[in-house]
Amino acid sequence: MELIDFDGRFAGFLRAWLEEHQDEAHDLAEVEDMMPTLYEEFLDTPAPWLSGEAPRGYFEGESSPGRLIRQMLDYLRHGVTVPELLLARLHALGAAAEAPLVDLLREGDAPEEARMLAVRLLLELGSLLPLPLYVSWQVDRAERDALADFALESLEEMGEEAVPAMLEALEEANEPGREALLGILSHYPRYPQVYSALVRLFDACPGRQAVLAAYLGRLGDERALPLLLERAREEGLRYLDYIELRSAIEALRGDAPERDFGEDPEYEALRGLTEP
Repeated sequence: MELIDFDGRFAGFLRAWLEEHQDEAHDLAEVEDMMPTLYEEFLDTPAPWLSGEAPRGYFEGESSPGRLIRQMLDYLRHGVTVPELLLARLHALGAAAEAPLVDLLREGDAPEEARMLAVRLLLELGSLLPLPLYVSWQVDRAERDALADFALESLEEMGEEAVPAMLEALEEANEPGREALLGILSHYPRYPQVYSALVRLFDACPGRQAVLAAYLGRLGDERALPLLLERAREEGLRYLDYIELRSAIEALRGDAPERDFGEDPEYEALRGLTEP
């Protein structure tokens, strides 16, 4: 199938529309507001570059998720924007598309953009099929990993059904992985291992104390108060870390110690932003 640049074709449609309506003095904001309506009009307008067919139906005859995924990969490898119409057709195939999309995620040599699109589609489909894979990505993850972060959002959307697999992975996960998993698990206070894992990580990673304090505050277990209070009193505490520690302490109905951060450049910088 020909790799049609639908975004480029829409840009041409839009230019022609603006030329036709130039006397109506549309300003940029008005045109932007009209863009969804104009795009729908584009989709439903018979096009000579499609032999008189409307763009909306271009992928409608394709019922194979595998062929659609191969077309998506062809678009990416040739540097042509993947059409939303193609992605919409994959989504419309529903459960039939889930396993092929997970297979794509398992392909280590697949372009990252393709895998990101697969994660997006599986999220939109509400699929639980990639759950074990997404958890495995957190076990030995780098601190910065866009694909693992996107998968983490999907794990959060899966709700409590994802919790057992995440709990099982906690012990073998590296520090960035445990932090990532605990960010979600801190929404589930009824699992005692979440509290113990968070406290251990909070002790082991003082450089991450701000975000981990926020997780402890969200978890809502008041046993964390003494640890948070002790950390909030430490000499050399950065102002921004103190803010998160104070928020966590207050979330657990404690009283944070008052501190003077007049010499802290972070405090001075933030004060400069808030003062007139």
